Amino acid sequence: MTNEMKSEKNENKIELKRELGLFSAVNFILAVMIGSGIFVSPTSALSHSGSVGFCLIIWISCGVLSLLGALAFAELSTVVPRSGAEYAYFIEAYGPLHHYAGQLPAFICSWIYVMILRPAEVAVIILTFAEYTIQPFNIFLCNLPEESMEYVKKSLAILALGVITYINCTSVKLFVKIQNVFVICKVAVCLLVIAGGIWWIANGHTKLLANPFENTTASPGNIALAFYSGLWAYDGWTSAAIITEEIKKPEKNILRSIIIAVPIITVLYVSMNLMYMSALTIPEMISAPAVAVVWAARILPAWLGFTIPLGVSISTFGCALSLQFSVSRLCYVAGRQGHVPRVLSFVHVIKMTPTAAVVFQGILTLGYILVGNIIALIEFASFLTWVFYGLAMMALIIMRRTKPQANRPYRIPIFIPWLVFFIALFLAVTPIIHDPSFKYLFTMLFVLIGVILYHFYVYKKMNNFLSVKFTYLTQVLCMVVAPEHEGAD
Repeated sequence: MTNEMKSEKNENKIELKRELGLFSAVNFILAVMIGSGIFVSPTSALSHSGSVGFCLIIWISCGVLSLLGALAFAELSTVVPRSGAEYAYFIEAYGPLHHYAGQLPAFICSWIYVMILRPAEVAVIILTFAEYTIQPFNIFLCNLPEESMEYVKKSLAILALGVITYINCTSVKLFVKIQNVFVICKVAVCLLVIAGGIWWIANGHTKLLANPFENTTASPGNIALAFYSGLWAYDGWTSAAIITEEIKKPEKNILRSIIIAVPIITVLYVSMNLMYMSALTIPEMISAPAVAVVWAARILPAWLGFTIPLGVSISTFGCALSLQFSVSRLCYVAGRQGHVPRVLSFVHVIKMTPTAAVVFQGILTLGYILVGNIIALIEFASFLTWVFYGLAMMALIIMRRTKPQANRPYRIPIFIPWLVFFIALFLAVTPIIHDPSFKYLFTMLFVLIGVILYHFYVYKKMNNFLSVKFTYLTQVLCMVVAPEHEGAD
């Protein structure tokens, strides 16, 4: 068979295609990591650290620690070259260890991410997008009752969700083009904040930076919470590993994208916090409903004031778009493994996108938008993210022993996964110790429900008439079929 015939056969094969090069992989990490937080509420680390200087040290340290964790995931992506990030690593590392419990960590990971955490996060991000998008029109809407304003915001959020879902269903190439444009725009807004801050400092406004370590906290608890807040702001460094199967030359480009993207994020985050703190006092920053907006009102000329709400809108839309893209891929991989309905791993016969998984995520997100106040849900479930990161580090340590001959274009020093493991353990336990609450019992209830579902529908492989009908209906409505390589899994 000639190379041309092989290429044509691969092109016509029904499966996800490798559409993301290095530039798009870098932008994907930037898109997921930069949401609304750096513009709206980057103050938690500041309030716990107590001083400007120590807060900046916290932000720098968190950037370095995030890079170390991302490098560990880069190695894992070469040992297990499949999409899904920690989910795929759990199957490979823990699956062979015990017939029953081996796949349970992976199932719980998919259960929490696919059904609860990620669609809820997308809902909150889209609601933030709606809130800042209507700001320029507040002059026309100010007389509306509060209930009507909430209706307008939710309607706009639902419209944005529809656009995001349409883009992710239609084409990976379309997603890549839109994502790249939005990332360039949001980075440009970050650079505007930095440039405005440099101008402010250059004009002699350095009073607030004169004693950078004044009032630095000495409380171990506050230091721990400052690091927790900073590391949470950097979350998203696993993004490239989630979509390994759609990145060109992943054995090279995942590592390269991480080495480029995470330092860029660190420089942006540290610089923007410095610029905020040069113009706003600590009480002003902590009490501000949106730090960047208050900062812009003080620093930027009036004709540039609109750029910050616009930047938040762009940033949140792009973040939600990329986050839905990534969780739909996790849904797709979990479907191949049988941890969610298998039809969610099916691919559109023409568009080569996991349409069923994208639509499923869109429906879940819609439900969370309609529910409304779900920030508490994210807060009490998000500590599990660090449990999963810790288990991923342990997976790397295990596979150093169980897969010594696996292809590893690069190996990180073994102290890195151990360091990240203990940091992840600390971050998982910190919120529970700081604020023990019954809400964590609800998290355990979600996990318990996941264990029950795993026992009956994955381990016992129970099937029923409704699942057959659901698969058939989904295939007809979404025009999806099983990918050609699925039998290999």
